[in-house]
Order: sequence, then structure tokens, then C-alpha cells
Amino acid sequence: MTPVALPWASILPWAIVFLLLNLGAGLWRAWKGPTDGDRLLTTLLFATTSVAILLLMSAWLEIPAIRYVALMLVLLATIISLAFFGMPERPAKTGEKRDD
Repeated sequence: MTPVALPWASILPWAIVFLLLNLGAGLWRAWKGPTDGDRLLTTLLFATTSVAILLLMSAWLEIPAIRYVALMLVLLATIISLAFFGMPERPAKTGEKRDD
């Protein structure tokens, strides 16, 4: 069984390079980001862009197992975002000073 040449197979490496450049821009933003929110959004950008890169590589190299790695990254990014945004702020105990 020979692999079927996809009509967009020549475009996939360039799309991967573009997404890698996008990761570089996100890394710069994480370096310059003033808040924790900026850093979290950069982490989520890394996760979603990495998933896109892995899915493109899976189609380009015709290795379906890479899709499972992409799925694991999606699950990890979901857990990270829920941990950051979903956790309620704890009230200060009596006698403790808040850092606000």
C-alpha cells in the first residue's frame, strides 16, 4: 500500500515554519509580559500552536500516532487554564494580612 500524495503536501512544511515563527513571537511576548495573565495566555498559545504543528506534521509525515500526542497537549492545556482561571481566591484568615 503506497501513501497517497496529498495535494497540499508541499504547503504543510511552510505552514509548520510559519507556526514556529508564531511560537517565537509568543516567546518574546512571554519575556516582555508584565503580568501573570500575559504569561498564561502565552502558555496557552504555545499549547494550541504546538497542537496545530503536531497535526500538520501528522498529515505531512503520514504518522497517525502524532495525533495522540496532540490530544495529550490539548488535555494538558485545558487543565492548566482551569487551574489558573477556575480556582477561586481564598479569603484571608483572621489575623493574616493580604498582599493586595
